[in-house]
Amino acid sequence: MPQTKAAEQCLREKFGFSTFRAGQEAVIATLLAGRSSLAIFPTGAGKSLCYQLPALLLDGLTVVISPLIALMKDQVDALQTRGIAAARLDSSIGAAEVQSIYRQLDAGRLKLLYIAPERLANERFLLRLRGHSIDLLAIDEAHCISEWGHNFRPEYMKIARLAQELRVGRVLALTATATPAVAADIRRAFAITESDEIRTSFHRPNLHLRVTPCPAPQRRDLLLQRLRSGDGGATIVYVTLQRTAEEVANFLAGAGIAANAYHAGMKNEERSAVQDNFMAGNFQVVVATIAFGMGIDKADIRAVYHYNLPKTLENYMQEIGRAGRDGLHSCCEIFACADDLTVLANFSYGDTPTPEALRLLVEELLGQGEIFDVSFYELSGNFDIRPLVIATVFTYLELQGVLRSTGPFYDSYKIQFNRPQDEILKSFDPQRVAFLSALFATAQKGRTWYQLTPAESAATLNESRQRITAAISYLEEKGDIQVQVTGLRHGYRRQGEMFDPEKLITGLQNTFAQRESQDIVRLREVLAYAEQRSCLTRHLLSYFGEEMTDDCGDCSRCRSGEGSRLSRTAALEPGPSERAVVRRVQDEGHASLMHPRQLARFLCGIASPAASRARLGRHPDFGVLGDFPFRKVLELLGPDRG
Repeated sequence: MPQTKAAEQCLREKFGFSTFRAGQEAVIATLLAGRSSLAIFPTGAGKSLCYQLPALLLDGLTVVISPLIALMKDQVDALQTRGIAAARLDSSIGAAEVQSIYRQLDAGRLKLLYIAPERLANERFLLRLRGHSIDLLAIDEAHCISEWGHNFRPEYMKIARLAQELRVGRVLALTATATPAVAADIRRAFAITESDEIRTSFHRPNLHLRVTPCPAPQRRDLLLQRLRSGDGGATIVYVTLQRTAEEVANFLAGAGIAANAYHAGMKNEERSAVQDNFMAGNFQVVVATIAFGMGIDKADIRAVYHYNLPKTLENYMQEIGRAGRDGLHSCCEIFACADDLTVLANFSYGDTPTPEALRLLVEELLGQGEIFDVSFYELSGNFDIRPLVIATVFTYLELQGVLRSTGPFYDSYKIQFNRPQDEILKSFDPQRVAFLSALFATAQKGRTWYQLTPAESAATLNESRQRITAAISYLEEKGDIQVQVTGLRHGYRRQGEMFDPEKLITGLQNTFAQRESQDIVRLREVLAYAEQRSCLTRHLLSYFGEEMTDDCGDCSRCRSGEGSRLSRTAALEPGPSERAVVRRVQDEGHASLMHPRQLARFLCGIASPAASRARLGRHPDFGVLGDFPFRKVLELLGPDRG
């Protein structure tokens, strides 16, 4: 049966649809023809079918990489309900279920396996994956691989090389927020031809776009007015800060609106309860940071309000994309105030390491032997650089050919025996009994768990580390032992001695400065959208490379023609009282706040590894100057030295 007919039949019989949505058929046809593809569809446009359907028509395994646990859970549950063999591996899966999934994988019974990007840091998982034929690798949120994208994640940049090492049949990169430049980055990484990029329209006529200039003190009342005059449907209110989420949710609840906060500072079970109750329609409004909404598929969200300006237009497009998926009219409104630019810009400075810290980090790395391993967490604390930024430094050094990753691993295993060791050994031949007995003897016994360090055991037994970890994995798979891993480390190999340290350090400093500047440029793009005097829809679509011939006729600019510079109510220049705060903190002599940039981060409320370890997040002056621009605070402290 021709591939097109097979795809149409699968669509009807397995997914219950009679026709494809825009773009789906073209993507699926490309994959079934053996070529890789980039799918750029707006949020809610049916990207998942583009890999789920081909997975059923291809012989081997389809691996889906997604950072969204909620999305993975929902999709796997839905696939299993349809009788499709799918599973997911993420941090919420228990050890027993993981082993069950591995048995299905090894038996060839799985068609789709969903994994979080962090799973790629598990050496035992990668070893297992290399033993299987992967016909399709689907990468959700693929814009994360672009170092100049709005949501760069270093681990994503390594996926392209991993795809080559695993010899995957074809790749499907998916995103809802790729500008033309980011799309080109994705295609380049995965060798996707421009003709195999499938982009559908981002224009959704049922979304009414609105920007309302609003001084900060008036936003609460305006939001309450909107909610009371609306139809009472499900609503998301996006805010920038966790404390704002709490304050606004409490204000609304006090005014009789069924509202709850959602942010990353809440416990996992609290966030899950809020999400589940919102999805079930048990309350009307969720007031959330950007931590909420990724992978949420609720069709009847009637309004998305941005209480604060969005961080980027990419974020904004994703967030409003959660409204009106049922095709009915939905409101997407920004309560626009220029005060928000200060807080958003300040966060952009939090990831930029001090020149001294960056220099010391690079010098330490270049002083290592040819083969070495590190803990990002330890380096983060030692040099006061966030772990994500540490990972980014290593990624840049890999891209420049200075280092080559030899793979992540865990330096410590905790083992619990599910049955007596003598019984376990009975099923092995004498040679393996001798090896396992010697291996068990290298573990330190605790009350119920044994502590084992693979590197030390390998040295003691004069065996390879790989044989040690393979034996542990085999016993775990058989159900003889339980294993907990700790101490994630990353192995590297120096590629040569001809690199100029000064050139590397200067290059990295320039790169981070450029990223910082790029973040500020994105903020200006948000401001330009908010102050736009003509059609909002045309302006937004143009940013993503889509041109409209006519105005939409529906947005607030088309309806009223309004549009002006946003008001600002907060002060921009620190005064005498702020200088007194600076002197007070400086006089305390905190070691983690010695550099002007460290102290500026602290005063602006931006957490750092060193300040967190010193428990300065509870200090009464932490964030006391958060309403002032970072650069202005920095000027109070003397030269930045970078």
